[in-house]
Amino acid sequence: MEIEIKEIFAKKILTEAKGYLDVGFTHSLNPYSGCAFSCRYCYVREMPIQRFKEIPWGEWLDIKANAAENYRTEMMKLRKKNNPVNIFMSSATDPYQPLERKAGITRGILEEMIENPPDFLQVQTRGPLVIRDIDLLVKLKDKCDVLVSMTIETNREDIKQIFAPYAPGIKLRMKALKEVYGAGISTQASISPVLPFSPDFPKALDGIVDHIWIDTLSIGDGAMGKRSRRLGMPKLFEDHGLSKWYRKDLHQMVEKHFKKYFPSDIIRVSKNDAFPR
Repeated sequence: MEIEIKEIFAKKILTEAKGYLDVGFTHSLNPYSGCAFSCRYCYVREMPIQRFKEIPWGEWLDIKANAAENYRTEMMKLRKKNNPVNIFMSSATDPYQPLERKAGITRGILEEMIENPPDFLQVQTRGPLVIRDIDLLVKLKDKCDVLVSMTIETNREDIKQIFAPYAPGIKLRMKALKEVYGAGISTQASISPVLPFSPDFPKALDGIVDHIWIDTLSIGDGAMGKRSRRLGMPKLFEDHGLSKWYRKDLHQMVEKHFKKYFPSDIIRVSKNDAFPR
């Protein structure tokens, strides 16, 4: 799949947290606009950034060339106000796009964070490339709270291929999470959204995560399932004989299953929990 790539200069890099992020986060940070992973369920497809775009989601990517510079300037202003700064990176893209290997926008931001740290940083990704920046994350965690949250929606590669064929493989993500955990950095498996998985899924996460986050298409798309329905998710599940997994109480079932393997205090459900600290 060809992707249209543009370099842009953003006016700002930090956006005040609203909606589902308004649970302890103060800001979101998106090093890129667009996303090459092109997951079929992605709620950003239904947001203005894509709905008014002529190019389909997954076929364009804007590189925010001045992201690190903007971060430094904006953080210095925020610090003058003495307010806490808790950052979610990223909410509408993935900070570890395949192009990040060459562009280094996210790495540049992390370098600036070491000089001007937030109070808390959650790196939300499905990109194994995060292991490249372990050296910076180790330095940063000495200055603020850091959590690397890896999206692992399922433990089944065949399911991933249906819903996110261009995203990195599940085994690669788990391997990356294990490396981050081994480096002493706090980790989270973000089962978001929950996709059909095999019963032994929890065992694969044992010993590599500090937190488990459970989210579903019904409660995690920012519109209580409306965006997911508009994206055709019910039919996609039905077409592959997976309709029993598309239900409003799915988060409760998954939570109950994972609590058979993990202590209750490390499992959180997006419907009723704030971000982990």
